[in-house]
Amino acid sequence: MSTKRILNHPALSIRPVAHSTDTGTGTGTDTGTGARSAAAATATTASSTAADCGLLLLRLTFGLLMAAHGAQKLFGLFGGRGLAATGRGFEALGFRPGTLFALAGGLSEFLGGLGLALGLLTPLAAAALIGVMINAMATVTGAHGLWDTDGGVEYNVCISVVALAVAAIGPGRLAVDRFFRWGNGGWPQAAFALGVGGLAAAITLSL
Repeated sequence: MSTKRILNHPALSIRPVAHSTDTGTGTGTDTGTGARSAAAATATTASSTAADCGLLLLRLTFGLLMAAHGAQKLFGLFGGRGLAATGRGFEALGFRPGTLFALAGGLSEFLGGLGLALGLLTPLAAAALIGVMINAMATVTGAHGLWDTDGGVEYNVCISVVALAVAAIGPGRLAVDRFFRWGNGGWPQAAFALGVGGLAAAITLSL
């Protein structure tokens, strides 16, 4: 009987013990749950997010279309006029020698578009496109108001804003620039794109 009383004594009953990191404050945390949360956070950080994929989609669509515009001017591809005919168009706008300005404009669109598509030297690529669009607004579309249907600046403004926004946000993880400090975007990158693009446009317009 004494043996039964000892085994059934409440002080000797066996209860499961929760593993915790209680520091004496009564707010213990399950180390197993914490480890799982940390692992999930690490996996999320290491993988590409929806924002990265969205930026890739934006860069590829926008960048490749802009590169195609440049190829129209430079090589006559995609129904373009080619360098000689584009140069004559530039001369009609007062840019002489027209072929040289056509080459500069075509290369800015072609290389700037490819740079954005690849996420390579993103602030510089954005600056190239912004510069071309400022020139277009100052010499052609600015006199026709806002809407593209009237020959206005709508199209040029959209291109400039998208290029500037990508420079500010950064091209995302799915880009060559992820290995460089400017790949994260920021105010300096946005200021560089807008400043260099504006300066290049100002120099071109003054010639």
